[in-house]
Amino acid sequence: MPLGIVTGMASEARIFGADALTISAGGDAGATRAGIESLISRGADRLVSFGIAGALDPSLKPGDLVIGGAVRTTDGLRVPVDQKWLAHLTTHLTSARVADVVGSTRIAATAEQKAMLHRDSGAACIDQESHWVADAAHANHLPFIVIRAIADRAGDSLPPAVLVGLDKQGQPRTGAVVGALLRDPSQLPGLIRVALQTNSALKSLLRGRAALLR
Repeated sequence: MPLGIVTGMASEARIFGADALTISAGGDAGATRAGIESLISRGADRLVSFGIAGALDPSLKPGDLVIGGAVRTTDGLRVPVDQKWLAHLTTHLTSARVADVVGSTRIAATAEQKAMLHRDSGAACIDQESHWVADAAHANHLPFIVIRAIADRAGDSLPPAVLVGLDKQGQPRTGAVVGALLRDPSQLPGLIRVALQTNSALKSLLRGRAALLR
């Protein structure tokens, strides 16, 4: 059964190599939807929202794994993941937390925004792909699951340069980030923190990959 892996960053997609069908779309809504349709047309019959996420629950720290029990949208919808798949993954990722995740086209960039989303949804983390994966899975009658590794904490606010960091293929926009940094050098400590937290999350995702390929 071909896996269809939906990510934001190309570095997340590369974790699977040739072992799955993958797309990365940089958090762009149109590119993500088109990418998911391309996965289905190429034969993917299971969809995975996979990659890093921002914590909404203050108890989560960088590197923690979350398996989505359901996807919540900013419009208040709740879409459960495939329950048999969820049960299978929890036997192989015993240290992961099972919790709802929020899928949102907009990044939750500030601690205040994260606190509000946590209060309103009860979800543990947020990403930019899971709602599109849930929508496509429902429309095409396919099972789906969510595996996310925490990068930024609930109390972290992201430096503005992070928001321009990816293109629509999930590749780094180094020039845009450098330009933003030159305009405001005070972002440098925050960017270093984000890089370290992202690296920790990417290492944790290797465990998620292993569980998905069992």
